Order: sequence, then structure tokens, then C-alpha cells
Amino acid sequence: MSALLAMLQKHPGAQSSSSALREVMQEIALAGLFRAGFFNHAAFYGGTCLRIFYGLPRFSEDLDFSLLRSEPGFSLQPFFQALIDEFLALGISVDLTEKKKTARTPIVSAFLKKTSSIYDITLLGRAQNAAHSSVKIKFEIDTDPPLGYDTQPKLLLQPFSCYVNCFSLPDLFAGKVHALMYRKWKQRVKGRDWFDFEWYVRSGHAMSLRHFNTRALQSGDLECPYPSADALRQALQEKINSVSFSAAKLDVLPFIEHPQALDIWSAPYFLDVLSRMNIQP
Repeated sequence: MSALLAMLQKHPGAQSSSSALREVMQEIALAGLFRAGFFNHAAFYGGTCLRIFYGLPRFSEDLDFSLLRSEPGFSLQPFFQALIDEFLALGISVDLTEKKKTARTPIVSAFLKKTSSIYDITLLGRAQNAAHSSVKIKFEIDTDPPLGYDTQPKLLLQPFSCYVNCFSLPDLFAGKVHALMYRKWKQRVKGRDWFDFEWYVRSGHAMSLRHFNTRALQSGDLECPYPSADALRQALQEKINSVSFSAAKLDVLPFIEHPQALDIWSAPYFLDVLSRMNIQP
């Protein structure tokens, strides 16, 4: 059995062959970045990090990284060939391009787009139109990150065993709370943020108030830090009471396998979830 097919067969829960292929491509990309020494410079965070290494039960599209120190001129280009070679070793041809920024931002982006594969994904019994659809992964790297976060190596077993440098869970949780408090997402509600928030609390993970404050101060969303967990809870209560959870459900539905899990979503429900949130100094 080919290595790629073995990887695909480990994703039976994916909603389509495109979802399974995207998740496999994410893992191959992480392996290629490891082989190129990328994790000497950066750490992995965000929803895909949670899904791959911590068991978050929703699909995630992007690969998000934070540099270990500020480096505004950082580029992904020196790592492109290692990524291309890693995919070629598994029979996948990819095209890598760097996104041209239209505004000044510390985020460097590139897109990894599947251009061809020697494998027919319909061997997994999935729809042919999904099997041959274009799959694209976006990389985002914060080149001027809020520092002071903790990292830990997490084991990736496929396509080969390696350790990926990841944010610690308290700091990941802090980044998620910062996103749901301050994310400017046009006029929509990013329900994925609230799904992740619910998962963190249900799983008993603590949030780092220190890293939350560092992020919010650096982004300009706060002028002075929250002095206590209670102060942040009050702000979160106000945020919850302002959210349209019907709109939040619509956003997250394409990324989960069990839509009925959202039936309970409402402001009173999330206030109850908040009351069980563990905030550490």
C-alpha cells in the first residue's frame, strides 16, 4: 500500500475526499517544513494545530504559524523546495506561490495548491467530483508576533515521525479568546471561534491571562491589561450577549460532522460555559 493511500485511509471521518486530502496535505506540509528546519524559527498554532495535535473535532483549512522572534523581512521562499520535494516523494505535484500583500501587515502568506496527483482518491469510495476538485491550503506566518508564549514539541507520525513545535494549550486558548473578542471579520460572526472556545472549556484546558493581555496590547485592542480573571470574564459576558449565535452556527456547520451539537447554542448557554472557564494568571 502506498504511503499516501495509507494516510488517506486514516481520515474516514472527513466529509468528502477533498476534506481528507486537505488534511493529509496539511500533515505532509508540516513534515516538509520540519525537514527544512522551519520550526527552528516558528511555532504552529490555530485551528489546524488543535485538530492535528489536540483532537479538536472540526475541520480547519489554514496553517498558521508564529515566528519565535520578530523578523519583518521573513519569507517562506527558502522553504519552498523542501515542501515541493516532500509532496513529490508521495506522488503529488504542487505549486507554491507567495501572496502579494495589498496592505501593510505582519502576516506573510503563501498558497499551497494541489495541481496533480498520481492517486485516484475514489479508491476510498468517495464522490468522483470531490476527488478531482482543486485543493488549496493557505499558510499564514505572523512575522511580528506577541512574544512570551510557551511551546512544546508534538509528535507527527505521518508521513514520517517528527516533532512539530506548537503553542502550549494555555497560550493557544489565549489566542482564541483574543480572536473571538476582537476579530474584525467584516460584519459576520466566526462561529469556528465559538466552537473552539466551547471545546477548550469542555476539555478542561486553562487559558493564559498573561498571553491574552500580551496579544491584546500588541494588537492595539487594549490600552491597559485586564488586571484579573474576573475582569476578563466580565468583558466576555458582554461579548457573548452581543453575538448572534444563529449566524455563528451557519459559519461552523461546514466544518463539523455532527450539526446537532450546535442545537444548544445560545447566549445563556455560552454564559454557562464561561462560568466554567479556567483562567490562569
